[in-house]
Amino acid sequence: MPEWVQDGFGEYAKRLPPECALKLVEIPAEKRGKTSSAEQLRAKEAERIKAAIPKGAHVIALEVGGKSWSTEQLSTQMQRWMRLGSDVALLVGGPDGLDASCRDLANEQWSLSPLTLPHPLVRVVLAEQLYRAWSVLAGHPYHRGG
Repeated sequence: MPEWVQDGFGEYAKRLPPECALKLVEIPAEKRGKTSSAEQLRAKEAERIKAAIPKGAHVIALEVGGKSWSTEQLSTQMQRWMRLGSDVALLVGGPDGLDASCRDLANEQWSLSPLTLPHPLVRVVLAEQLYRAWSVLAGHPYHRGG
């Protein structure tokens, strides 16, 4: 990933308190061959994604067709996730999207935007939005919503 992505993600991740720590687990993209179909690539990636999910985690698939939330609604969701007392795993698919088995495994689906966003930008936007939602819960002045 470009340095700006690492810097952006890192900046928001470090602002979150320990009880809301954000940990990035990268799943290497599957090598594309001349005979590889998008379906095959997604299925192989899905196995690695599922292996990386902590046992007992609440799983949220990031999907264009998922629920979209305002900042205040996201903070309510975050509060609910924190009350679960388990890890929360946010799944972001590769260039071909998430495999159906990952979507089926998810407890819920969240849409950051109806737009298709590039992976580097998703990392930064996701980290920033989680920090913003936490700031609402903490009464921190970062979010100046009306």
